[in-house]
Parts: sequence; structure tokens; C-alpha cells
Amino acid sequence: MKKETLTIVKVGGAVVEDEAQLARLLNDFTVIRGRKLLVHGGGRRATQVATQLGVETKMVDGRRITDEQMLQVVTMVYGGLVNKHIVAGLQALGTDAVGLTGTDGDIIRSHRRPLKNGIDYGFVGDVDVVNSEKIAHFIEGKMTPVIAPLSHDGQGSMLNTNADTIASEVAKAMAAVYDVTLIFAFEKPGVLQNPDDDTSVIPVITPADFLRLKADGIISGGMLPKIENALAAVNAGVARVVITQATAIDGLHGTVVRL
Repeated sequence: MKKETLTIVKVGGAVVEDEAQLARLLNDFTVIRGRKLLVHGGGRRATQVATQLGVETKMVDGRRITDEQMLQVVTMVYGGLVNKHIVAGLQALGTDAVGLTGTDGDIIRSHRRPLKNGIDYGFVGDVDVVNSEKIAHFIEGKMTPVIAPLSHDGQGSMLNTNADTIASEVAKAMAAVYDVTLIFAFEKPGVLQNPDDDTSVIPVITPADFLRLKADGIISGGMLPKIENALAAVNAGVARVVITQATAIDGLHGTVVRL
């Protein structure tokens, strides 16, 4: 029996926090046909709000240390301010969106990340399980889930969880139910051969390509975990993964990640 299609779009904080870019993205997301789901970031807004509240932001290799005070900030910002702003925008466009964190309906459960190279990341979660049945319940009820990058440990603690990882793990789980396309939308037109040349988009990346591009230093920094998440998704049965610009979420442009 042929599976219904599901499009999952993950949008980064740089787009979410720019009103013009966000408005364009929400319009484009609204016209995607069929079943869909949105995962969002919001790290820059969290840093901004933390500064306003006098909470110090600590980063290690681009990853946020989430102590108790920062956990309160990211819960407020991701699960409240950013998530509900997106939901309200989609409702205004006629998309019946529902804002969720991993705690809601127990849809994403994680464990607290153990010490890594002696670094305690605090209340940061690594995903254990995604409840595809619960998420499908919303989708089949004609609602569009908008998922914030927060999960929980089942013991009463919220956990800050990377948005790319949330998108990849949700896509992997939903691939058992739907024919899934996962689109990572950010500020560049795709994965670039030359970071200073937006026309140098690499059209396709396979696992072998990734190893070569990583060794050559062409892919580095924050793009490394994004592609690792993309490869994990296709390896787990996600039909198609595209890394592209937030203005091109039709899936026809950007970098396709495949086996």
C-alpha cells in the first residue's frame, strides 16, 4: 500500500528571527500540498533574552551549555515566544497549526547528555524515542504540528535539544508511517563548495562525498552535524533530504543528501 506523503521543514533561528524572512517562509510553507510539519530553532533569540534577564550564555564549540537558568530561558523562548509566534502566523494564513514541545503528548523523550570530553552540557537532551503515532494523530486530524527544540526525560525535566536533531529524529520515526521528505532550510542556497560563493552549491552529497568534503575542510563547523543528521535520516528510510535556502522550500533547489 502506497504511503501518504509528509513534508517536514526545519527552519533555523536566523530565519525565524528575521520578520521578513519568516513571513516569506510561512507563506511558502502554507502552499506546500498535503501533510506537513515544521520544526524550528531560535538560539539567537534565546541568547538575546538571556542577556536581557542577566543570564550568562556559555558556549563550547558552538553548542550551548544549558544550566538551570538557561533551561528556563530556552523553555520560555523556544516553547513560548518563538513557537507561538510561528503558530499565530500560520493560523493567520489559514493553516491550522498546533505548537508542540517534546513533552506535549510525550512525543519526544530524551536522556540528559553525559559528560563529553569532560564537558557538562547541563540540561541538554539526546533523543531516545519519538512517538510517531501521537504526531500522526495531529496530522490526520488535519492539524500541522510546529515543534520546538525541546524534549523531556520522563522524570519531570525539560531538555534543550538541537533542532536539526529533532527534525532528523522526527523524520526517521515518521518514515514508518509516511513517505517523508525532510527539508533543512537556512540562510544559504545549499551546501557550498566555496562558503563565499553562493553559486557554488554542491548538488548531491553521499556518505562517501561527505567523508571527502570533510577531510578537505570544505564542510566544517555547524554544517557537519547538519549533514550527519541528514545522512542518518536517509539511512533510516527517509525518502528525500534537501538542504536549501529558506526561500526555496519547494524541494527543487539546494543540496540533496542521499545514500
